[in-house]
Amino acid sequence: MLHARIAARAFNTPLLVEPSKAMAFLSGLGPRVLGRRVEMANGGDGLEGTIVPPARASILAGGMLDDYRQHGEAPYPVVDGIAVIEISGVLIHRGAWIGQSSGQTSYEGIAAQIEAAASDPTVRGVALEIDSFGGEVAGVFDLADRIRALRRDKPVWAFVAEHAFSAGYALASQADRILLPRTGAVGSIGVVVMHADLSGQLDQDGVRVTLIHSGSHKVDGNPYEPLPADIRDDIQREIDVLRFLFAETVAAGRAGRLSQEAALATEAAAYRGADAIASGLADEVTDLARGFASFRQIVARTPTLSPTRTQRASRPHPKQEAHMATEHDQDDPLQDAIDEAPNAPDGETDAEDVELSAPVAAPAASAPSAPAAAQPDNLAELSAQFRETAAEIAEIAAQAGRLGVAIDAAKALREGITPEALRRLVIERASAAADARDIVAAPPSPVLPQAKESPIVAAAKRAAAAGARA
Repeated sequence: MLHARIAARAFNTPLLVEPSKAMAFLSGLGPRVLGRRVEMANGGDGLEGTIVPPARASILAGGMLDDYRQHGEAPYPVVDGIAVIEISGVLIHRGAWIGQSSGQTSYEGIAAQIEAAASDPTVRGVALEIDSFGGEVAGVFDLADRIRALRRDKPVWAFVAEHAFSAGYALASQADRILLPRTGAVGSIGVVVMHADLSGQLDQDGVRVTLIHSGSHKVDGNPYEPLPADIRDDIQREIDVLRFLFAETVAAGRAGRLSQEAALATEAAAYRGADAIASGLADEVTDLARGFASFRQIVARTPTLSPTRTQRASRPHPKQEAHMATEHDQDDPLQDAIDEAPNAPDGETDAEDVELSAPVAAPAASAPSAPAAAQPDNLAELSAQFRETAAEIAEIAAQAGRLGVAIDAAKALREGITPEALRRLVIERASAAADARDIVAAPPSPVLPQAKESPIVAAAKRAAAAGARA
């Protein structure tokens, strides 16, 4: 499209056009032609309009999210308390828009949506709908950190609508859970740099380009001459470092499921469907509509976080990151133990302070023993009951991770441990670990003089001895 020519013919010139068609053109193509939003005066009854300047993409000054808030708009659709953020097409740095535009998605636009979801008390979960083959390195790792930080307060699931490669997978890997269809593919954990050598073509055309420069590296990698070996080596070293950073970011998001070494070992390969699950790059192969319905059920049982709880959120544990941090009831003993855990500022527990990694053992008395009258009488009720129990145990395991207590949720389900028994077990282990930290034992010093026995203790000993003789 020749945008300038379209703008010249559509604006500031008499038109013989039905008003509704003109409004459709202005609302649909106006922002793309002008690079900014067009607002209709008087609700669109006339064709007079106001051109709204585009939102800024400044990293320091912001402006993109504020622009949407000023116009009373939400930067994403919300379904049952879940903000749906689309990440599609080519991912670019410093794009001045929120959402997808002309086949591209802006990192700054995604970041603005993440910020809005984090601060919106009505949003209880975030769904990343991803279909991207990747994009620019600049900006992607900072955005990945923001997504991973959001997981401390609200569950984040990634739904791969066929492709999440390279930069797209860097963002998907920061979610609590990655779902993809049978034909969906993820991976490509690598970096590429392309160099175009036009020198041969220019020689054929009789064109010679002379680069006059100051600084020996000023024109490194220019397209008008073959790439020298030393410059190629420099570029190779640079992208190798970026690949290590990529793998490190993926490992942070997929903690416990994919290590940095395993991410590097993929050698930037792509994995489809079940192979993605086996390699640790994804969590479930399913129809995305069904997967989203499951996410909605889980989020529906997740109370809205209070501002106080959001402020107290801590950094994810380096070994065990909580998948969901939910608001607790006032009489929830597990959350009370978490809040009162000693030597854990801002809700963070160091691995050195609490070392409880043994899997959960099922107490003999903890097996569920519901009365016969309460037993479900059909498969649908039994399935619903099991899902509710599984979700509650998963939440307990996630909260226990903040205390440094390792809970094997799958084993707890297999062995029939009730959520109440699991809470008691977590509290007991957290309490034992806290007591162990407070007890310090040291042998007598061979150098320092030994302390004399307390007169009170000596008198007590004499009294006891006299009583024994009597």
